[in-house]
Amino acid sequence: MKKAIHIKNKRARFEYELLEEYTAGLVLTGTEIKSIRNSKASIAESFCEFNERGELFTVNMHIEEYAFGTRFNHRPKAQRKLLLNKKELKKLQREVQNTGLTIVPLQLFINDKGFAKLRIALARGKKLYDKRETIKDRDNKRDLDRVKKSFNK
Repeated sequence: MKKAIHIKNKRARFEYELLEEYTAGLVLTGTEIKSIRNSKASIAESFCEFNERGELFTVNMHIEEYAFGTRFNHRPKAQRKLLLNKKELKKLQREVQNTGLTIVPLQLFINDKGFAKLRIALARGKKLYDKRETIKDRDNKRDLDRVKKSFNK
């Protein structure tokens, strides 16, 4: 049985208001995919941006060097190209340029066919008071669950 790989960006849901989600493929080398399969990657401080030719890249995604790699090992913080449909790319680029939204990675996973996929979201940054409200809601939910649990005993 294969081990499921799900590397998440937990800060993204706290820092941003997520509007639309997409699943994108990644262009990787051999040592990069081997490191991802060993769960040696992080997308915590990464973001996505377009280059001058309209291609979408993820920046600051850290994939650790493969332990058994030779001198042809990959660079840990290289930009990696994301694969989406042309229509989706144009829509995302229009939204980013016109309305000032950003694209953040949410989850890195391996699909059933063995390909690495990155779930990305079109997002708007939260203000400080929105973050406080999120913390308050989370604390209230935790307290409510605690009361329900003690009531059920």
